[in-house]
Amino acid sequence: MLPNPGFSPRRIWAMLLRYLYLLRSSWPRIVEMVYWPTVQLMLWGFMTEFLRHQTDWVARAGGVLITGVLMWDVLYRGQLGVSLMFFEEMYARNLGNLLVSPLRSYELAISLVLMSLIRTLISFGGTSILAILLYQFSIYSMGFPLVTFYMNLLLMGWAVGLLVVAMVLRYGMGAEGLAWVVIFAVQPFTGIYYPITVLPPWIQTVSWFLPSTHVFEGMRIILFKGEFRTDLLVNALLLNAVYMVVAVVVFLAAFRAARVRGLLLQSGE
Repeated sequence: MLPNPGFSPRRIWAMLLRYLYLLRSSWPRIVEMVYWPTVQLMLWGFMTEFLRHQTDWVARAGGVLITGVLMWDVLYRGQLGVSLMFFEEMYARNLGNLLVSPLRSYELAISLVLMSLIRTLISFGGTSILAILLYQFSIYSMGFPLVTFYMNLLLMGWAVGLLVVAMVLRYGMGAEGLAWVVIFAVQPFTGIYYPITVLPPWIQTVSWFLPSTHVFEGMRIILFKGEFRTDLLVNALLLNAVYMVVAVVVFLAAFRAARVRGLLLQSGE
C-alpha cells in the first residue's frame, strides 16, 4: 500500500497545476476575472465623477436613480428572458424533439421574445410596486413616455438575447456565459444613472449608437424638465430596428447552420 501522509504539498501542487491548465485553456475565464471589476469601476467611477460636480443633483431628482434601476432591469430581463428560455431547451435536451415538430425557427424566436415579455412584465410590475411602497416613488407618473421607453429597452434586450442564442447555437454551451455578461458591457456607456456628458468624448460617440442611451437621456429630461423628446424616441426606434434585423438574420443563419451540421442534437448539459 502506498503511503498516504496527512499533508502533502505535492498533491496540492498537482491540483493547482490542474486548475492552472484549465484556466490557461479557457480565455473566457481569464477575461471574466478582469471583466466584472472593470465594468464596476467604470460605472461607479463615472457616477462619482458626475456627483462630484453636481452636489445638488440627487436632492433635485432622487427618483432618477430609482427609475434608472427599474428601467435597467427591463433591458437586462428582456435579454435574459430570451436566452434563458432557449437554454431550458438545451438543458433538457429537448431541442431535437422540437426539430422533428412542425415548429419553424422564426416561430421559436417569436415564442422566446413573447416569453421574455411576460417575464419582464412580472419583474417590472413587482419592483415598481415595491418602489411605491418603500420610497413613495411611482415610475408610472411619467405616463405614456414610460411605455415607449419600456418597449425600446425590450427591443434592444431581445436583439441582444437573440445574438446570444445564435452564439450558443454556433459554439455550444461554452458560450452560455455570454447571457450573463454581454449586456453589462453597455452599462457604463449608456448613462443609466448619469448623463453621458460625464463620459470622455470618444465614449460619448459610441454611446449614441446604443438605443438605451437615447431612452435614459429621454427619461432624465422628463424627470428634470417634464419634457418629452420625440427626437430621442425616434433615434432609439431606428437603432432598435437595425439591431433587431441584424439579430434575427444572425439567429436564423446560426440556426440553419447548426441544423445542417447536426450541432443541435449534440448540445446539452
